[in-house]
Amino acid sequence: MKTREALQDCYDQELLFADDWDDCIIGVTDDFGDIRVVYSIDKMIDQLMSYGDSYFEAREYLEYNTLNAWVGDRTPIYVETK
Repeated sequence: MKTREALQDCYDQELLFADDWDDCIIGVTDDFGDIRVVYSIDKMIDQLMSYGDSYFEAREYLEYNTLNAWVGDRTPIYVETK
């Protein structure tokens, strides 16, 4: 079973996931009743760098396309752990 399916099976409400980043999920949080998926920015950058991007290219891509996107109250959370 994939990460997103395993997590979704644990909760009654539909979780919002960032496409193509399942390997970067580090958990979930309960945000006053809204369960939100939590992603590691460091893992996301590492994933992009494995495709050939530099650190700065990966960071810029994430900031423009993912980190600053608001998709409602259950928008995923992105954290840096380094």
